[in-house]
Amino acid sequence: MSDEVTPIPKSFTIPSGTISIPDETAPKRPKLVLLLAIIMMVLIITGLGALKALQISQAIAMGKAFKMPPDAVTSLKVSEETISPVLEAVGSISSPQGVMLSADLPGTLTKISFESGSHATNGQLLVQLDTRQEEAQLRTAKAKLELALQNLDRAKDLSLKRVIAQSAYDETKSQYDAALSSVEETQATIDRKTIRSPFAGDLGIRQVNVGQYLKSGDAIVQLESLDPIYVNFALPQQNLGQLTVGQTIHIQADGFPDKIFTGTITAINSAVDTSTRNIQIQATVQNPDHILRSGMFAGVQVLLPQKAKIILVPSTALQYAPYGNSLYVIETMKDPEGKEYLGVREQQVTLGKTRGDQVSIVKGLKPGDEIATSGIFKLRQGSAVKINNSVQPGNNPNPKPTDS
Repeated sequence: MSDEVTPIPKSFTIPSGTISIPDETAPKRPKLVLLLAIIMMVLIITGLGALKALQISQAIAMGKAFKMPPDAVTSLKVSEETISPVLEAVGSISSPQGVMLSADLPGTLTKISFESGSHATNGQLLVQLDTRQEEAQLRTAKAKLELALQNLDRAKDLSLKRVIAQSAYDETKSQYDAALSSVEETQATIDRKTIRSPFAGDLGIRQVNVGQYLKSGDAIVQLESLDPIYVNFALPQQNLGQLTVGQTIHIQADGFPDKIFTGTITAINSAVDTSTRNIQIQATVQNPDHILRSGMFAGVQVLLPQKAKIILVPSTALQYAPYGNSLYVIETMKDPEGKEYLGVREQQVTLGKTRGDQVSIVKGLKPGDEIATSGIFKLRQGSAVKINNSVQPGNNPNPKPTDS
C-alpha cells in the first residue's frame, strides 16, 4: 500500500449542490471585533471621567469664590444704667383688723341694720336678736334695784344714828349689790344679742336674714379694716442685714397692673423659719380707696439704699443654652483674603435679673459694645451682617399686653 495521505478536498459536489468546508487556518474575526469594542469603551469612560473631573473642579472653584450675602439684623449699643437695686418677693395682703362677726347667744334675728358691702363705723348697730324676754327681766331687776337703793339709804341713816346694828346695814348693802348685779347681768345678755361693729371697716356679704334662728357661733358678716393695710412676705436669711424698719417698698397687685402702691416696713420677725430659712416681714401700705383687699396676692419690691450700675439688653438678643448663655457682638472682621467686613462674634455672658423685656448682664459685655438684638437664630461665629434698625424688638422695662 502507498503511505501517502490523500488530501481532503476543500469542496465537493453532491447532487443537490456544493458544500464548502471551512479552513481552520483562516483568521478568527469575532475576537478582533470584541477587542476593538473594549478599547472604544475604555476611551469613552476615560473621556467622561475627565469631563466630570473638570466640572467638579470648576464647581469647587465657584464655591470658593461664592460669598453668602450678609444677614439683616437689628443692633443696639449697650450702656450702663444707674439703678436702685431691689429685693423681690411674693406677698399676701391682710387687714390690720378683720373678723367674721357671729352670734354670741342663740336667738331669733329681728333686725338687720346694714347693707352688704357698706362701710361700718365703730359701734354701729348691725343686727338685733329678739330680746323681749331679757328686757322684761331688766325692768324687774331695775325695780328691785330701786327698792334696794331706798332700803340702803334708810339703813345708812339709821346706822349713823346707831338705831340699827351694823350687821343689819351690811345685809341691806348686800341686797343692794345683788340687785345691781342682776341689772348688769340682764343688760349684758341684751348687749350680747345686739351685734355692733367692734371697729370701723368695710362689711362683706351678709350671711343671715330677718326671722332666722341663729345658734351660738353662726356667721353674720365679714368686717375688714382696709386703710391702712398690711403686706406680709418673706425673704431669705442672707438678706436680713439689708432690711430695716421704715424701709420703702413697692407692691403691685394682680388686677391693677398699672398701679404701684408704696409702703414701709413696719415689723421684722424676731426669728428665722427653721424649715425655709426665711425671715417674715410685715409692711404697711396706705389704701385710701380700699382697692387692696385682704387675701390678695402681691409682688413686693424692697428698695435698697445703695445704687448700682448695670448693663441691660433686650431678651431677644440672648441665646439660652445648657452650656451657657450667649449673644452676638457686632464688630469689624477680616476674611481669609484680608478684606474687612461687618461680622458677629459669639460672646458668653452671665445673666442677672430680668426687668420687663430687659435682662441685666453681670459679666461678658462692656459699655459701647454693639450687639445684635434680632435675627440671631441664623447667625454663626464670623457671619457677615447688615444692620437694619427700621423696626426694633421690644425693650421696655414695664411692658403691657396689647389686649390689656
